[in-house]
Amino acid sequence: MTRQSQALLEAKHLSKRFTLQAGLFSKNAPSVKAVDDVSFDIMQGETLSLVGESGCGKSTTGRLIARLLEPSAGSLHFEGADISGIAGNDLRRLRRDVQMVFQDPYSSLNPRQTVGAILEAPFEIQGVEPPGGKRKAVLDLMERVGLKPEHISRFPREFSGGQRQRIGIARALSIEPELIICDEAVSALDVSIQAQVLQLLMKLKQEKNLTYIFITHDLSVVRNIADRVAVFERGRLVELGETARIFSAPEHPYTRKLIGAVPVVTTDELELRDRLIHD
Repeated sequence: MTRQSQALLEAKHLSKRFTLQAGLFSKNAPSVKAVDDVSFDIMQGETLSLVGESGCGKSTTGRLIARLLEPSAGSLHFEGADISGIAGNDLRRLRRDVQMVFQDPYSSLNPRQTVGAILEAPFEIQGVEPPGGKRKAVLDLMERVGLKPEHISRFPREFSGGQRQRIGIARALSIEPELIICDEAVSALDVSIQAQVLQLLMKLKQEKNLTYIFITHDLSVVRNIADRVAVFERGRLVELGETARIFSAPEHPYTRKLIGAVPVVTTDELELRDRLIHD
C-alpha cells in the first residue's frame, strides 16, 4: 500500500500503566506497564494487525485508541487532532468515527435487549436520525451483515456465535465510522464461521473504504487480511512492517519465534478459509 502524507491515526510514545492492589503491609501499590512507549500510524483504508501472545499489550493498545482507557503517557492524534485527553461531547463525537468489535460477541451485547434495540442505541446516543428513520436503518444494517429481518425482535441468546458477531459488526457500522478496531473478533469462532466473518469485514472495507486495526494472535488470519503487521512483546512494539516482508523475512528474534510457533492446522481447514475469504 502506498503511504500517504497524512495518517488517519497516529500513536506517539503511547504508554499505559496499571496500578495493582497494595499488600496488607505495603505502603506503595505496585504497578505494571501494559503498553510501553509505542508509536505507529495507520492510513485511511489500511488494515493494520497488532499481533503477539496473550498479555503482550495489543488489546490494551486497542482500548487506548478507542479511548476506553486513558493513556498514562504519550499522545493519540486522529485526523490530525489530539484525542489523548478529550472527554464529554468531544469523546462522544469521536465514537462516531472510531468503533470497536469485541472478542466475545455474547458478553459485548446486552442480553436484555433485542437486536433492534441494540442496533438503534448508537443512533440514540449520538442524536442521529437516519434517512427513513431508525428502524429502516437497522434493517439495512442487518441485511448488510447477513441477518434476516425477522431477527430484529430476537435476543442475543437466540443466535449462534457467528450471528452474534455479525450483530456486533452491524452495531460498529451503524454510525458510519472511519476506523474499526477488531479485538480478537474471530478467535472464538470455528474456522468456517471465521472465514465468513472475515469475508464480510473485507467486503465492507471495500464498500466503505474502512480502516481496520485487527488485533489477533492468529497469524494465519493476519497473512490473509493485513496490509501491515505490528508485533508486540511485553508491552513494546518490537517490529512493524508490510505483511509480506514480516512473514518472509522477519527481523526481530521474537517475530521469528512467533511465526515459528504457529500451530499447523489441517490443509483442508487452510484451503477452506482461504477460499471463503477470497471468493
